[in-house]
Parts: sequence; C-alpha cells; structure tokens
Amino acid sequence: MKKMQVISRAAAQEARAAYFFLIPAFLGLTILTYGPLLVVLALSFSRWRAGAPEPIFNGLENYIRLFTEDHFFVDSIKVTAYFTFISVIGSMIYSLAVAMLLNRKIPARGFFRAVFYVPYVLPAVAVYIGWSWLYDSNFGLFNFILSVLNIDTVHFIADTRFVVPSLAIIAVWLSGNLIVIFLAGLQNVPRVYYEAAEIDGASSWQRFLHVTIPGMSPIIFYNLLMAIVTNMQVVTPALALTRGGPGNSSMFMTFLMYRNAFIEGQLGYASAISFIFFIIVAVFTAIIFITSREWVFYEGDK
Repeated sequence: MKKMQVISRAAAQEARAAYFFLIPAFLGLTILTYGPLLVVLALSFSRWRAGAPEPIFNGLENYIRLFTEDHFFVDSIKVTAYFTFISVIGSMIYSLAVAMLLNRKIPARGFFRAVFYVPYVLPAVAVYIGWSWLYDSNFGLFNFILSVLNIDTVHFIADTRFVVPSLAIIAVWLSGNLIVIFLAGLQNVPRVYYEAAEIDGASSWQRFLHVTIPGMSPIIFYNLLMAIVTNMQVVTPALALTRGGPGNSSMFMTFLMYRNAFIEGQLGYASAISFIFFIIVAVFTAIIFITSREWVFYEGDK
C-alpha cells in the first residue's frame, strides 16, 4: 500500500512538471494562434475599411456577399483546390521516388541529398522569379527546347490553361523537406521485413507495395498532411508573378484575402474569407486524420 502511494505521488509530481513545461507552448498557441483566430472571426461580422477608426457590426453581410455576389471567391476555391491536388500528388510521388533513389548506395550520396534539399531553403520569391525566366515565351529554356523539337511556343504563366500546372511544377521542385523526411523513414523500415519478403520470392514491386508502403505509412501520412496544408496556403506565386491572372486563373484564396485586405482595404470582408478558408483547411485535415485509421500502420499494431 505504501509503495502504491509513493508511485502515485511520483506520478502526480511528474504530471505537474509536464504541465509546467507545457505552459510556454500553451501560451504560444493561445496568443499567436487561437487569439488571432477569434479576432478574425469577430471582425468577419463587421464592415471595416482601412483607415476607419473602428469596425461596424454588419452581421452576416460579408458571408452573404461571399456566397451570392463575389465570383472571385468561388473561382479562388476552384483554383486553390486544383493547385493543391496537382502539387500534393506531384510532390508526394517525386519526393518518395527521389528518397528511394538516394537511399541506395550510390557515389556522392551525401552531395545529392544536399542538392535536392537546397531548393526548400532558398527564398521563395527568388525561386519563382528564376522559374519565370525559364518559362519566358521568348527567351526561356523550356520554350527553346520546344522550338528545337518543332513545337509551338507555350505561354506557361500567361495562359489560363497552363498557369496552375506550371506553378505546381515549381511547388513540386521545392519539396526538398518531404524528401528528407521520406529518406529518414526509409532508413527506419526494419531490414528483416525485406529479407523475409526476398526469401518468399517477392519481386521488387511486391516488396515496395507490401513492405515499404506499410512500413512508411506514418511518414506518408505526415508528409501528405503537411503537403496539403502548405499547398492550400500558397500565395507566393501570385504575389511574385501572376497577381491572380491571367483572368482569375491563379486567384488563390490566400491572394484573394491579401487583395481585399491590403489593396482594397476591406479588412472585415477579408476576415470573412480568412475564416471560411480556415474551415476548409480544417475539414481537409479532419478527413485525412479520420481516413488515416484505415491505412496507417504503426509498430506493434495488431
């Protein structure tokens, strides 16, 4: 009995210590995340232009306007979903393929790992401007290659058909962080599973499907979640290159918020867009978490 009381006191002290050290993280989330989110929600029910002394409550007027009058808003949802779909699928396939190649014993493996990671740490605006030169209709490298192949010039970021896929290619190229995480996950898949599969006569493709993918499923889940959230919040290409054009074909939701808040000065209306965007991201995140129970496997799961 006395031993149980000692263990209980030790557990209580450990819990108090844990709560104490969680205070900075809790304060950070409250002050920097949840607090501003509540302020945005409150402002979304107001009419507040830049320079006005204070917001004026207008109820659901901003939300009604969003869904009944603002065609830019509907276009921005479609464009953001389209860009996210291409970027996430492309970056997941590209990152896993590169990670599997870099996981092999090849000469200068450390150098190539650094090469593929570097784009992720480069300034985003500089990257997009550099790619805009490659996409240039007159002097760009890609159109030069097309001309050699006797293919007509493609206006990569000035054509409504190609602008989103062209920007998505850049986003895929920037996914060096996913490569590093995939590489770490591949190195942690127990080698004994591969050896057992080889003994059973499994081909390389079968080992990939039945050993690598299940063993990597927690890493795939994490990278998929981060890729979706990151690409849904894309704004740099619109700010650096397209300004939402041509037409509304690159009018991402984040750029629509920026335009309404800092160009047109409609802070209350921009807050309404922000809160709707928050709900959309939260819904996608919830779907990923709920469905992950069916395909993510952890060590020790039965």
